[in-house]
Amino acid sequence: MNDPVYKIVELTGTSTTSIEDAVNGAIQRASKTLKHLRWFEVTETRGEIDNGQVKHWQVTVKIGFHVE
Repeated sequence: MNDPVYKIVELTGTSTTSIEDAVNGAIQRASKTLKHLRWFEVTETRGEIDNGQVKHWQVTVKIGFHVE
């Protein structure tokens, strides 16, 4: 069988800087323990507000990886 099989994990990355940094943080952390990462999908975006300013971003992503 040559067709790939994928598994999906769901993680929430956080950042005080940006949504993109939160996504990159989740992907970088996943890459430390998972192999063959192939794609991601943002499923949820949240943030914390403090004094009328965005204080913290929280971005939930599904990350797909190829199963050997």
